[in-house]
Amino acid sequence: MKYTLAVAQIDPVLGDLRRNVQKHAEFTERARARGSALVLFPELSLTGYTVRDMNMELALNLGEDRSLIEPLVDLSRSGISIVAGGIEEDAKFGIYNAAFLFEEGNVRVVHRKIYPPTYGMFEEMRYFARGKSVRAFDTKQGRLGVLICEDFWHISLPYLLALDGAEAILGLVASPTRIGPEEPEFNSPVVNSENYRVYARMLSVHLAVANRVGFEDGVNFWGGSQVVLPGGETLVTAKTFEEDLIVTEIDDQAIRQARRASRHFLDEDPGLVAGELSRMRTP
Repeated sequence: MKYTLAVAQIDPVLGDLRRNVQKHAEFTERARARGSALVLFPELSLTGYTVRDMNMELALNLGEDRSLIEPLVDLSRSGISIVAGGIEEDAKFGIYNAAFLFEEGNVRVVHRKIYPPTYGMFEEMRYFARGKSVRAFDTKQGRLGVLICEDFWHISLPYLLALDGAEAILGLVASPTRIGPEEPEFNSPVVNSENYRVYARMLSVHLAVANRVGFEDGVNFWGGSQVVLPGGETLVTAKTFEEDLIVTEIDDQAIRQARRASRHFLDEDPGLVAGELSRMRTP
């Protein structure tokens, strides 16, 4: 399968769902005009990141009311799929940092963040429950997996998605820094890119990451969104510290080529992993 992927690196307005939905619609229209079949947005792109006590007010309960996001539902009927970040309230009224898929007039939650960080400048566990599963899912663009920011720093999650058949892993990210690009200590782009390239190469999958930009609560989100090929080569990188839209082609022939060139993922033995994990849990 071959399709065009867009990564929308945006600066959301904190706490303003209506304005953020409008910005999503504008970037989606731009992506569609460039032939994109799928557009990926950053973590909490519908709400802003530092929501704190606004978490319940901004949460979407898809079983009760989705009127605020209807513009994106309608856009998804035009042939483009949309993956965006927001806050979900589940049927038991739990609150999650989540990723939503809008496709063919439908909207569903495809991932709840499993590792909301609470260390350093982060305090997500005060406001969000943890997701309990990681699964690939089928779309018009093939089988995909989704992770949210801190999830990428836990090697088991991309591994599990690849074993579950994900041909591309999509990352919704809000990576902050308290320094600017002119500072010599600003190495976030290098560190993050190295991680993405390793995952793509070791799992022989496409990997696309949307990192947001803009200032919130004294921190600066730096952007640098990327798409990486299954061989580990970076295909395209967005600008740093400003909004951007990057568009590129995804072709599963690249997965075939990577796995024929090196069989490390094909030869992976998940049964061995499961057995050893079971042994380690045994007193």
